[in-house]
Amino acid sequence: MNKTIRRTSVFVLLLVFALLARATWVQFYDGQALADDTDNRRNAIETYSSPLGNIIVAGEAITGSAKTTGSDLKYKRTYKDGELYAAVTGYASQAYAPTQLEGIYQDLLNGTDSRLKGVMDTVTNQRAEPGNVITTIDPDVQKAAYEALGDKLGAAVAIDPTTGQILAVVSTPSYDPSSLTDANTAGSAWKKLTTDSDKPLTNRALRQPVAPGSTFKLVVAAAALENGLYDSVDEKTDSPDPYTLPGTTTDLNNESASAPCENATIRVALQYSCNNVFAKMAYNLGQDKLRAMAEKFGFNDSEQDVPVRAYTSVYPSDMDDSSTALTGIGQFDVTATPLQMAMVSAALANDGKMVSPHMVSQITDSGGDVLQDYDSEASTEQVVSSGTAEQLRSAMQTVVEDGTGTNAQIAGATVGGKTGTAQHGENNSETPYAWFTSYAESGDKKVAVAVLVEQSDAARSEVSGNGLAAPVAKAMMKAALKK
Repeated sequence: MNKTIRRTSVFVLLLVFALLARATWVQFYDGQALADDTDNRRNAIETYSSPLGNIIVAGEAITGSAKTTGSDLKYKRTYKDGELYAAVTGYASQAYAPTQLEGIYQDLLNGTDSRLKGVMDTVTNQRAEPGNVITTIDPDVQKAAYEALGDKLGAAVAIDPTTGQILAVVSTPSYDPSSLTDANTAGSAWKKLTTDSDKPLTNRALRQPVAPGSTFKLVVAAAALENGLYDSVDEKTDSPDPYTLPGTTTDLNNESASAPCENATIRVALQYSCNNVFAKMAYNLGQDKLRAMAEKFGFNDSEQDVPVRAYTSVYPSDMDDSSTALTGIGQFDVTATPLQMAMVSAALANDGKMVSPHMVSQITDSGGDVLQDYDSEASTEQVVSSGTAEQLRSAMQTVVEDGTGTNAQIAGATVGGKTGTAQHGENNSETPYAWFTSYAESGDKKVAVAVLVEQSDAARSEVSGNGLAAPVAKAMMKAALKK
């Protein structure tokens, strides 16, 4: 063999080795990435080759699967009462990535979760029978919230304080997830939903924090009692009315000029929602102590999973004195989701103990065997002392019995709450947010609720937590206490 042929043979052999090496790399290293690529239609074909598992509410499936015609995607997702439960389920679409519980548990619901595979599934490499997601949602509380919010832009959350189970998650306006399930028709529905100025795809209950207004005064009052600034909710405070924001010449006034807010007790200040008392209280405590208390309740937690990840509710840092004072009335850069404010009321209703909120009770295989039990895994943290919680519950009862929250009264039940009306837009140019957070108990039953109304057909002068949000909370609490 001459030198030229030998060199050519070596070169060709090297090319073969390079080709084999590249093929091996693609098969064993890039293969999984290619298989998982969202543009790989084989994934959609596999996912929708058979019926999906279901999301369960009170023992009944609120999802299903239907056969398709004329498509290589044999099944599509269906929803029962889709608009009612959209903030819980999200959607599973042949065209778009799944969201909410559909997204978090997509492997369980399509049968690819490794926990579902039996011996034969592993040997044959077949997809296992899909599992199911058992939620904590109470259909009566969910429906009460949805119907009471009606055509308002808003959201509501209800929690069982003793277990952390989330009983309702509602965001309005809602949408029908069924409109997004079929690849042939999802495009037009998607365009309509994503261009709607009311943002129906946004989960306002979990993922749109806004200024909490005076509902945040509960956190400030808790900080004042826990840090010994005051010993009792019935102790007089040193609070001039109006209160001049520190470092400025700006007077902070109260909604009602006739309210007895000068040197008011915490009880009276909550009853009449006295801005002067809580702004001065926040300044006296200082931002560090306030932030520490807010964080105990869940603010600034960037990993608040229920299991859907909620957006972070924020108590800010590095403020000047006047800004710190404004945080005392839930303004400046303080933001909160309805979930967060429901958590505040839930902890106070549960003797100061916060049980981690969750809206999935269990996940199971197709035969009903439990793969994970979230109820038993829920953690409990003592946020404030039982004494502080008891005092604040008493003050919240005064708010509902003879204060700014009378629309939440329920015959035969003990109800405590706090209203809020938060400024919205530059120089409060847009319609204010109306808030109400509360708890109710009757016998051995308890529920905590938070309601936010962003926009309604009410005149601006009529926007209030008591007028718009409290009736929604009342409907939810009544439904929860009936069980």
